Amino acid sequence: MLVIPAIDLKDGQCVRLRQGRMEDSTVFSDNPVQTAQHWKEQGARRLHLVDLNGAFAGEPVNGAIVEAIAKAYPDLPLQIGGGIRDLKTIEYYLGVGVQYVIIGTQAVKEPAFVTQACREFPGRVIVGLDAKDGWVATDGWAEVSSTNVVDLAQQFADDGVEAIIYTDIARDGMMQGVNVEATVRLASATRVPVIASGGVSRMEDIAELVSVAKTPSGGGIMGAITGRAIYEGALDLAAAQAYCDGH
Repeated sequence: MLVIPAIDLKDGQCVRLRQGRMEDSTVFSDNPVQTAQHWKEQGARRLHLVDLNGAFAGEPVNGAIVEAIAKAYPDLPLQIGGGIRDLKTIEYYLGVGVQYVIIGTQAVKEPAFVTQACREFPGRVIVGLDAKDGWVATDGWAEVSSTNVVDLAQQFADDGVEAIIYTDIARDGMMQGVNVEATVRLASATRVPVIASGGVSRMEDIAELVSVAKTPSGGGIMGAITGRAIYEGALDLAAAQAYCDGH
């Protein structure tokens, strides 16, 4: 299982939000490229980048920084989300060296776009499903829909998406632990690999995810994204990845 550090970009800085609220952000670095280097040195095998401004604008805002990270560390796989609403944006990101694009809001509002993107860029599309109490949220988590997260995930299995990132909004940035039960429920309901996100804040969360990933129901869990916990020192990235490798 991969432990994937998150680099959330807002106004050119590396920040973390609480429950997706733009007004409740903590700045951790004004040099995201240096931050990427730090996590690479700590053993990260993939980075999770989010253009927070882009998520609200509906188009890339921090693209130049993403490009700089991809250029600086060409051997480090990157996945980018936030404001990816058309094929041109996907083409741009893949062209500058990003390995995977994450379609979030657009996947909910226009599922056919995911089908089209997977056809155009096979093996490079990840769907990000953010949910609150099992219901999918969109537009930078500003809107909660009437769409059930498991039902939607099953729709995308036939499209050939590379993975689904499942985020429990209520847990995100709150250091309260990951929602393992909901993550397992999603992993067992679809054949698409699932990346857990939201509340991954201590070694116990990693251990629990690794443990359920070995079971038939949780076998689809391939990774966990962590943010605030590694920035504040509650979780040691190198130790967490070493644990995953050893179990």
